[in-house]
Amino acid sequence: MNITLQQLATLDAVIKQGSIQAGASYLNKTHPSVISSLKKLEDEIGFLLFDRSGYRSTLTHKGETFYQNSQAILTDIHELEAYAQHLSDNKEAQLNIAIGDITPIPKALKKLHTFSNNNKLTRLNLLFENLGGATERLLEGDADLIIHPIDKSDTRYEYKDFCKVHIIPVVAHDYLSIPISNKLKYADLSKHTQCIIKSTAKENSENNYFISEHSPYITVGDQHTKKELIVQGMAWGHMPRFLIKKELKKGKLISIEGNYIKGHTIDVVVSRLHKKTHGIMAESLWQNF
Repeated sequence: MNITLQQLATLDAVIKQGSIQAGASYLNKTHPSVISSLKKLEDEIGFLLFDRSGYRSTLTHKGETFYQNSQAILTDIHELEAYAQHLSDNKEAQLNIAIGDITPIPKALKKLHTFSNNNKLTRLNLLFENLGGATERLLEGDADLIIHPIDKSDTRYEYKDFCKVHIIPVVAHDYLSIPISNKLKYADLSKHTQCIIKSTAKENSENNYFISEHSPYITVGDQHTKKELIVQGMAWGHMPRFLIKKELKKGKLISIEGNYIKGHTIDVVVSRLHKKTHGIMAESLWQNF
């Protein structure tokens, strides 16, 4: 059996245009050539596609079933042709975006969703990184773009401001055995376990990321685990305010921000490396922000 795509396309045109003559006109072919193509298709599959006993030819039951199943093949071909054109136009097949651990994910995904809907032939690979992991991905060429804080004075980056994130120190309501006030100092917490995020960067950073020196600590791999651990009274730690709004409101967590233990507001940016040129889709994604 040797069914050709041309035969399937001819059948599709005839059905969708409503007649052999209209299908021939749509395909810019002669009436006899369309009839010949359909007859060869029937010879290949071994049954009649059309009931020709009436004034107007109609699909037989087998013909209807065959035609419906052919649609998936034609759809795949159209999609493959579009993808081939996409690559021929030097548009990237995929982009890598690294999202940092304090980035509000719903806000980031809203922007990425808009781009993805308008550019379905470019796949987005989302990489979730902690601390220095996002910038390391960018610098090593593993990410086309990051949504994460950077050193804005570093000339290797260009960036657009994305949002501000307030990081605050918190404890469970019954975690500390000492009174909570704005005069609380890190020294008062020296015997209490602190929860910290483990960086996904391969190279160690000199930044301490709010770590209280000489205190016992627990290391976790993501902010949501960290939040749960603090809520359960196993440690204290610094958390993005947007992640703990409900817990603060319900009193499950209490801020210990004060005169000595400070909160911090951090600028989250969309950043990429300074280059003379970027890929077509990478540039389109950049402009989306």
